[in-house]
Amino acid sequence: MNKAYLGFGSNIGNGRLHVKKAWQALSLVPGVTPLRISSFYKTAPWGYTDQPDFINACAEIETSLSPEALLGVCLGIEAGLGRVRAIKNGPRVIDIDLLLYSGETRDTDELTLPHPRMWQRRFVLDPLYEITAGTPLGDRVKEAIAALPDE
Repeated sequence: MNKAYLGFGSNIGNGRLHVKKAWQALSLVPGVTPLRISSFYKTAPWGYTDQPDFINACAEIETSLSPEALLGVCLGIEAGLGRVRAIKNGPRVIDIDLLLYSGETRDTDELTLPHPRMWQRRFVLDPLYEITAGTPLGDRVKEAIAALPDE
């Protein structure tokens, strides 16, 4: 089994409910075992800022799926929950990002691992640190948080 970390975000409708539904949907996927999910974090939008605040969370899973297959699962859950991609970095019912996958790297048109902007995004790092504190990954996340500019 491989360990993977996912980031969730929602700012249309009931964000907490959308993240919970996405988390529950993951538990129904063969080859995916959800381990833990962070608290919910309310954060200002990043990039395109003319939109409501987000509810963000991170999760740890174990999976026998490949990174590409796991990404496909995440995209399928997004579509199933009503995600429409209209504006880059715009409002969304749910967003599920594959952040890390068992130390693997990828750089293809479909998938980049680790997620290319996760180390600059406090809305990813804070919930990720919550579920990785006390581990080598948690130490790296804590260092990345300390290096971010004050908000």
